Amino acid sequence: MAGGGSFRTECAEETFGLGLALAELLRPGDVVLLVGELGAGKTCFVQGIARGMGVGEHVTSPTFTLMREYCGRLPLYHLDAYRLQDASDLYAIGVDEYLDGEGVLLVEWGDRVRDFFPPGYLEVRFDFAGGDEERCLHFLPRGGKWEDRLPGMPFEGERHVSR
Repeated sequence: MAGGGSFRTECAEETFGLGLALAELLRPGDVVLLVGELGAGKTCFVQGIARGMGVGEHVTSPTFTLMREYCGRLPLYHLDAYRLQDASDLYAIGVDEYLDGEGVLLVEWGDRVRDFFPPGYLEVRFDFAGGDEERCLHFLPRGGKWEDRLPGMPFEGERHVSR
């Protein structure tokens, strides 16, 4: 999957499973931008990541609180940028303090604020793919540090759309 790749999921459980798989690859200071329409599976994917990182509590989208913090093997910061005007709003809420820290930052609606983040993040794009629950998830490294890790994506039974 060097340079990125895509997976097709047929149900929410498989989207959750991809999140579980990605959790194994996450390191301190990682930023993952999640891009897709309403109902595309972003929060389900985040729930899988959280479970894979050892977060015990239920994870929901922080649409109205903007960001939630969870404790797992690494601190997990879950940001919802839907209500933000642009990337400058991230400074106002102090997101710059989370960059290069000990935790992992997951940003739903990341396309709204991608200009804020320096190269080195991973973008995961969610597309509807046919049936009600079918999705295509595109893993797009935006900087060199992800290109070396994505080939290790440990998801069994995956349906690679492309490599």
